[in-house]
Amino acid sequence: MKRILFGSLLALPFAIASLPSQASAAQIIVRPTVRHNNVVIRPRPVVHQKLIPGHWEQTRYGRKWVPAHYVRI
Repeated sequence: MKRILFGSLLALPFAIASLPSQASAAQIIVRPTVRHNNVVIRPRPVVHQKLIPGHWEQTRYGRKWVPAHYVRI
């Protein structure tokens, strides 16, 4: 008799939790808020470059080869 009473007391909270209630029957509508971050793409300033070809340069110790390189103008 005690086992039946004890078992029913343990099962009672599970039985109550399994019954449908008004809150579980209510319709839930979730509308996510989407934030659009507007990305502003600015045009890069145009950098004009001129190619200076390789050449020999006179130094105090003789001549030295200077490789080609770009110079901003």
